[in-house]
Amino acid sequence: MPQCPTFFRRTTSSLAFLLCAGAAFSPLAAYADEQSESLELMEQQIARIQQQQAQLTKALVGLQKQLVARKTAAAKTTTSHAGLSKATRQKIMTANNETVPVPETEIEEPVRVTPHGHEPEVRPTFVTEDVPTIKTVTAHRAEDTIAHTAENGVGPHPRETVGAQAAGAVGDHGVFHVGPVTIALGGFVDAATVLQNRQMSSGTFTFWSGLPYRNSPNYHTNSFEGSARYSRLSLMLRGNIDQYETISGFFETDFGAGADTTNAYESNSYSPRLRQAYLVYDNSKENFHFLAGQAWSMLTPGRIGIVPRQESLPETIDAAMLAGQTWARQWQVRITQDFFKHKLWLGLSIENPQTLYDTTGYTTQGDERVVLPGGKVATINKDGTGLTNNGPFSNEIAPDVIAKIAYDPHWGHYEIEGIAHFAHDRVSWEGGGHNYTAPTGGGGGSMILPVIPHKVEVRLAGLAGYGIGRYGSVLLPDATINAQGKPQPLFSAQGTAGIIAHPSPRFDVYGYFGTQWAGRNYSNLNGSAYGYGNPNAITSGCNIEMSSMPCTANIHSVMEGTIGAWWRFFKGRYGTVEFGTQLAYSRVQAWEGVGGKPHTSESQLFFDFRYLPFQ
Repeated sequence: MPQCPTFFRRTTSSLAFLLCAGAAFSPLAAYADEQSESLELMEQQIARIQQQQAQLTKALVGLQKQLVARKTAAAKTTTSHAGLSKATRQKIMTANNETVPVPETEIEEPVRVTPHGHEPEVRPTFVTEDVPTIKTVTAHRAEDTIAHTAENGVGPHPRETVGAQAAGAVGDHGVFHVGPVTIALGGFVDAATVLQNRQMSSGTFTFWSGLPYRNSPNYHTNSFEGSARYSRLSLMLRGNIDQYETISGFFETDFGAGADTTNAYESNSYSPRLRQAYLVYDNSKENFHFLAGQAWSMLTPGRIGIVPRQESLPETIDAAMLAGQTWARQWQVRITQDFFKHKLWLGLSIENPQTLYDTTGYTTQGDERVVLPGGKVATINKDGTGLTNNGPFSNEIAPDVIAKIAYDPHWGHYEIEGIAHFAHDRVSWEGGGHNYTAPTGGGGGSMILPVIPHKVEVRLAGLAGYGIGRYGSVLLPDATINAQGKPQPLFSAQGTAGIIAHPSPRFDVYGYFGTQWAGRNYSNLNGSAYGYGNPNAITSGCNIEMSSMPCTANIHSVMEGTIGAWWRFFKGRYGTVEFGTQLAYSRVQAWEGVGGKPHTSESQLFFDFRYLPFQ
């Protein structure tokens, strides 16, 4: 093995030693090849190489220390002149033979390049000629909302609030990268209970249509139920196509479904439920947005722009939210365009249709067919088959079509919206049949008024029209059928009003009032009453416990008032633990029939603990 010259072996220069040691590797390799027959010589050669590698590592560490020391000295020199003017600093540094730094040009949101050199960082970038006044998330990062928005005094959901949790926001923690794709986790563990003065057997979900009347023993029985089935897990994936275009996907699930085999006796094996699963394409240069998949319906009131996961939902513990709340989660294809620096938004969505039919007075054959006077049969539903639960799917000929305009001035958020729906069925007889389609629809709007921006806000929302009852939390019917079997849409109206306060980052306090109404459409033929809200329906048995008389009570209206609060008593790197309580009162009024106008009511007290590991 060649030896280093005496000059290099004796010198204290780390750089000279590195050059000499590096040059020694080539003869070592040749020497190893020549002595390959002797294992002992090879082991000795390997030991020498390892020793030289250790010396190289030691020399590299010394060089790094020298580099750090020089940078520190230069930084101190620059800092010592920091209080002087730019021209004075340059003169002093020139006199001292110090390097004059190149002036930096300040730009907003520069494009950052990843170590791959050709892919932008996953953080969205904004061009200087169209800088939004506010980013879409006010917390530490903007992973859970991609589109740009304008300042409206309302702002996007703060990540800590229960409203953000209901809409599906992800957390601050649990964010990691797989190549150019960002993965963000969200969700919570939920432990909720409810004490109520009527036995509904629906857990922490209020089913207003199933509230018992006085004829039922359940009306006279208190009920206590607890459940963790609304615990939730969400996942968001996001990647940047370029500095303007972003593609993202969102998935959210809980255990709120009820399969045929589900019971509450032992295992509580509730089926996982697909809440949301959709993809989004955002283009910040053209201000164009596209969504496809299962998400909150575009009819759901929003908070800012027309942006996914920014829906305006009540902070209630009740999984049914609030009577009169407009919402659905369903398949849709949505396109959105925003204008005037993200202040005006236009959206168009086609969504999965369904029609809830009421068949009061008719004889039915399962859930699928209704026997009409005269023997004809109207087919309004088809039971699910194959991998689908055997519940009924209504006959539909076209998707629901929804349009929305949202406006975000400097103060408040305002929306107007409309929907077109097409109720459809078939009337059959021996040897033939006929299809019927009844176009329906309605309109409404919502607003959020930031009385004290980001501290106190008032929310108002409403929707009215024909054939749209299923878009309210009460799930009132959309339509009935007449004696000929043709769909007869029912008028429906719903509305909510609330005031929400955030006195500190750890507290949310709220109060809401909500209501939903259903119209009537009926016919009387050959002494029999058919349809919804028929005044000839027998209601005389509704107010007598275990009465032998019928109780045909079609709901006319539902009203609810509720107050509640949330307290985040633990918050840190481990996540957030919060406690909530809610007090609610509901009243259900039926249409008048033979025997009067029956009504029922319910009082509820909710408690909830949640652990949010990603917030």
